[in-house]
This record gives sequence, structure tokens and C-alpha cells, in this order.
Amino acid sequence: MPRLRPFRPGDEPALAEVCLLTADDGADATGVLPDDDLWAALFVLPYVARHPDFASVVETDDGRVAGYVVGTPDTAAFEEWFARDWWPRVAPHRRGKEEAEGRYADLLDYAARRGTSAQAYAREYPAHLHIDLLPEVQGQGWGRRLIAGFVQTLRDEGVPGVHLVASAGNSGALAFYPRLGFVSLPSGPGERAFGMSLD
Repeated sequence: MPRLRPFRPGDEPALAEVCLLTADDGADATGVLPDDDLWAALFVLPYVARHPDFASVVETDDGRVAGYVVGTPDTAAFEEWFARDWWPRVAPHRRGKEEAEGRYADLLDYAARRGTSAQAYAREYPAHLHIDLLPEVQGQGWGRRLIAGFVQTLRDEGVPGVHLVASAGNSGALAFYPRLGFVSLPSGPGERAFGMSLD
């Protein structure tokens, strides 16, 4: 039986693998970009570097990490840190960025823009999260438990709200979040945003 546990140092490679295997609208994104490592460099590793105490994982019977939730209680401060400290260390190691095009170029542009303008939703919903589960542990309540634990930690810290942004093509995620009490927020092209008040 899988179990939940807090993130611990050394989990980073496993988190990066889960991120890659779910990054293409919930499916395996291996080979989608010239640099498979970019997904984790944007969407999971900076969070455990900055806020390890807000990260939890689903661990299988054989000790593998099969899912996680990561996030930040303060989106504005996190994005400033990402731009100032994280991305300057990570960006020089990206492969093929000089010839980047398509989805790869879009993600690199997204990374370079982070922390340079006001964050949507951050006033009413200052926290945000990322959650990913491998298919083997989906549909068993682990996503609900991960988010419940994350939300309780936010409440304990007095954070008034949390948001997340999902790809518009990830139909499973779009059906999942409203069942947990998230409400739809105004969203940009190709994405769907959700928020939850914690007051």
C-alpha cells in the first residue's frame, strides 16, 4: 500500500522523473523537448529548493516516489526568488537554447519572464501548487490527500488562498480540481486556472 510522507533531500531525481512522465498534459513528455530536464527545472525542483517543508510525496511499497505536491505560500516572493536566484543558475545549462523553437522556446520564454511582472491571482490566492501522480497511483485518492495536506499547512501558516494553473488539454486535471472545492478563475490561452479561498 502506498503512503504519504514529507519530501526529504535526495528525492529530487525521483520528483524530476515523475514530472517528466506526466508533463505532456498528464502523459509522458520524454523527448517532447530537446532537454527533458527543463520540465523539472521549472515546475518541481525550485519548489523543493525554496520550500521543502511544503512538499509531500506518495511512496510505493518498494520505496519509489510515484507522486508529489509542491508549492509556495507566497507566489510573488517565490517568483522574485526564481528570477533572481534560481533561473540564473539553471539557465546556462539548458541544451540547445540558442536554436530553441516551438514549445521549447515558449517554456524558456516563460522561465525568463517569471518574476518580472505582477502575478495573476496572487492577491486573493497568494499560494500556488503543482501536483503530479504517475498512473499507477491515480484514481485512488492520493491526489486528494496530497492537496488536503498542503492546504492544511497553508491554513496553519495563515495563508488566505491558493491557486493553480493546469493545461487546457489535461482533461483529467480539469475535472479533478472542482471536486476538491477549487473554483475556475479567468485564464489565458491554453490554460485553466483554479483558486480556493482558505479563510
